[in-house]
Amino acid sequence: MTAPDIIVTAPLPPFLYDPLKAAYRCHDYFQASDKPGLLAAEGGRVRGLVQGGGSVTPTDLLDRLPALEIISVFGVGYDGVPVDYCRRRGIRVGHTPDVLTDDVADVAVGLVLMTGRGFAKADRFVRAGEWERRGPELTTKLGGKTAGILGLGRIGKAIAERLAAMKMSIAYTGRQAQPGVPYRFVPDLKALASLSDFLIVACPGGAATRHLVNADVLAALGKKGTIVNIARGSIIDEAALVRALETGTVKAAGLDVFENEPKVPEALRSMDNVVLLPHVGSGTNETRKAMGDLCLANLAAHFAGEPLPALIPELR
Repeated sequence: MTAPDIIVTAPLPPFLYDPLKAAYRCHDYFQASDKPGLLAAEGGRVRGLVQGGGSVTPTDLLDRLPALEIISVFGVGYDGVPVDYCRRRGIRVGHTPDVLTDDVADVAVGLVLMTGRGFAKADRFVRAGEWERRGPELTTKLGGKTAGILGLGRIGKAIAERLAAMKMSIAYTGRQAQPGVPYRFVPDLKALASLSDFLIVACPGGAATRHLVNADVLAALGKKGTIVNIARGSIIDEAALVRALETGTVKAAGLDVFENEPKVPEALRSMDNVVLLPHVGSGTNETRKAMGDLCLANLAAHFAGEPLPALIPELR
């Protein structure tokens, strides 16, 4: 039996790409020098597509894949997938949730610690030899402070559990209050920002949440407040954030994601009250391997005629 044809639209690690090439007839669209030629020659046979969590798959590409049955996303985010288009065509979409929850939550907590307690700045202080000349600055006690979480999904809950163990007060906002959750629900994002010492972005990306954290929300967070983002760079209006930091409207920022990553504005890179990470939320060997396994399992289940282990909620 001929192996199904798969098109790959993002760079993949060997632990995912090697078994993918062993099980399927793979076409590397991402690295192809002649993308139109590849689609003309192979597009009609392609039944599966593998993309990254931060990849954008345009509908004009999918139009060139008339036999496409499934998109398997190597990531928990799928805001780059045209879900309505896939629903109309009957294309299944799988992703890799749950397996990265703990690692991403750990990074959020790390950013709270690094900004609140100033650990990144303190590291630079020691390396520069400043400790020999003067004492370090005092920083912020985290116990008793309020962490406002935008989006109390799997990752948001994991962040809340960790920060609550640090004796921080937890509040959250979302589409609606969640039953059985021991945290304060605040229905309005600006209201949540105004009562938060740390506003943590943990909601999905996509058009619905683009620039949800805007200048007004940052103003409500105010001079006492630090913004932390481990979700998608598009959720924060990055230009508004730069202005808020430059003018002292907000206290600090801890960012693992950016609007145009890997490009990070020079203004952010030059600020001493900003901690910058290169989108490492799920960046451990164990978690990336588990994500790869689930990406493969989604494909295998589809071609075996079985339910996907992780079909996106919108298509269930």
